[in-house]
Amino acid sequence: MNSKCCKYYVATFLGFFLSCLFLTEVFAQPYPNRPIKLVVPYAPGGGTDITARLVAKILTASLNQAVLVENKAGAGGTIGQDFVAKATPDGYTLLFSAAGPLTVSPFTYPSLPYDPVKSFDPVVLISAQPLVLVVNADSKIYSVADLLKVGAEAKSRINYGSFGNGSAAHLAGESFKMATKMDMTHIPYKGTNPALTALLGGDIDVLFDTVSTSAPFIKSGKLRGLAVTSKNRSQLLVDIPTMAQAGVANFEAGTWYGILAPAGTNTKIIQKINQSVNIGLNNKEIVEVFASEGSVILGGTPDQFKTFMATELKKNELVVKAAGITAN
Repeated sequence: MNSKCCKYYVATFLGFFLSCLFLTEVFAQPYPNRPIKLVVPYAPGGGTDITARLVAKILTASLNQAVLVENKAGAGGTIGQDFVAKATPDGYTLLFSAAGPLTVSPFTYPSLPYDPVKSFDPVVLISAQPLVLVVNADSKIYSVADLLKVGAEAKSRINYGSFGNGSAAHLAGESFKMATKMDMTHIPYKGTNPALTALLGGDIDVLFDTVSTSAPFIKSGKLRGLAVTSKNRSQLLVDIPTMAQAGVANFEAGTWYGILAPAGTNTKIIQKINQSVNIGLNNKEIVEVFASEGSVILGGTPDQFKTFMATELKKNELVVKAAGITAN
């Protein structure tokens, strides 16, 4: 082998060796060593976005690294979900999702660009937000029993509103119909505020709304709460009974939030994020913030989140198919 060829091989080997050293050093760096992107598949200002920003602060403090919320809204949350599903599974792009895009959209959209189970690794459940069944303060309906009585009258026709087709409010309304055998007509709106405006204006009869949104209107006397959809009474609305207490057994509804990572993310990274969030959720000030919004803190392990999602998928599939709910 001549000297020129030898020098070539030495240089090539040296370059390969230095590249390996560089890659080893990069991968040996502790996670995280740069800012993390927390993707919210909805516009700023909604319940999902507000909760995500609170969790981002928890992670920023715990991980000693900036966690930045990025909103990617559209198509009922599916655009943001798809973005994270296709992201590099390195722990620097995470998804902060509500229940809908993960456990309802698979049954309301004819096709999705992501798989709610195969495209993501569950990291940690954050919280649940129960709903409250409300009527206008001028309504003659004062209880769930009154609602069922009015609904049973031959010439009565009850209209219930929602935040849109396939929303938590829509599924709650259809689940209520199934549980009580009561007939109601669904009127979808483009978001919480339009639905609330319609109820306050008398355009609809009832609405399943998030506790945090309706609580101020109930306390000011503009709305009347009939029952909350959680297992226990809401800390924000202690005078309002649960559905079970109001006479409708085995009825629970609402939405929930959780963090997921692209499928294939290192389990050590997932565990680190999970532990950081769980510690933060036990902070007294954080607990008080969630309580003030009527939210129930969940937390737990990635496996518990995975099991929870599987249960939610089965439950929502039954409701969606029985009611014939579509995204349009």
